[in-house]
Amino acid sequence: MARRNLNDLLAFVTVAREGSFTRAGATLGVSQSALSQAIKALEERLRIRLLTRTTRSVSPTPAGERLLGAIGSRFDEIEAELEALSELRDTPAGRVRITCGEHVLRTVLWPRLLPLMQRYPDIGIEFDVSYGLRDIVADRFDAGVRLGESIDRDMVALPIGPKLRMAAVASPAYFSGHPPPRVPEDLTGHNCINIRFPTAGGLYVWEFERRGRQVNVRVEGQAIFNATPPIVQAALDGLGVAFLPEGEFAPHIEDGRLVRVLQDWCPPFSGYHLYYPSRKQHSPAFALVVEALRAGG
Repeated sequence: MARRNLNDLLAFVTVAREGSFTRAGATLGVSQSALSQAIKALEERLRIRLLTRTTRSVSPTPAGERLLGAIGSRFDEIEAELEALSELRDTPAGRVRITCGEHVLRTVLWPRLLPLMQRYPDIGIEFDVSYGLRDIVADRFDAGVRLGESIDRDMVALPIGPKLRMAAVASPAYFSGHPPPRVPEDLTGHNCINIRFPTAGGLYVWEFERRGRQVNVRVEGQAIFNATPPIVQAALDGLGVAFLPEGEFAPHIEDGRLVRVLQDWCPPFSGYHLYYPSRKQHSPAFALVVEALRAGG
């Protein structure tokens, strides 16, 4: 009976955190029907409803929130202890979950972590590509990667890359019909390719600075994306002006397919940082990931 209770509690914690029976089933490797039966059995034993189900989502009731807060961290501690046992193995093992943007994954994380995975085949790394600021504690990530200026103070922040610069670009074809902007404010008269951040839901405000003067411009345009690759392609297709880290455009600027403007308004700024909770007990696999990223930072 005790084992069944633990299984049902784990099912509840996973469904409550994922907000979906489908995602929870994938995480636990069980069917949705099995999860539903487990939750039903738990609610019947406790004689109280723990989850509110709708056609689109699942969320904890007040009683469910209380139970999740009481036992969720206990399961995390057990999982961490089990992962820590890998240090007694001949080779490190375990899975590390990292949330990050596509650009840093392609340019920093993958080049440095691929050799680590090749050296230690029992170490797995899950990359969650997201452009919003995820709550890595609530979403059970081991770490996240973001620009240094956007990291909460209660996190350990490790620089893993050089300073970055933004770049405003468009194709020669676009500028043949539109005068290149001379100051950031001129962008309000251009067709700009926007990006929407998933977390806040707002459009990115383009930020410029020169000689201590900061200028933020709310641009408008025909196309809005929530990822960077289609923004680059839209600029190459001549749709308008795009604004991303200069590394995204570098090869296209070099071959003349994109033209850079407002370069003197784009100074270097703090680059990518790996961040993670200081109070969490981390596995040996995570320590190796940190060391691999630190070495190249």
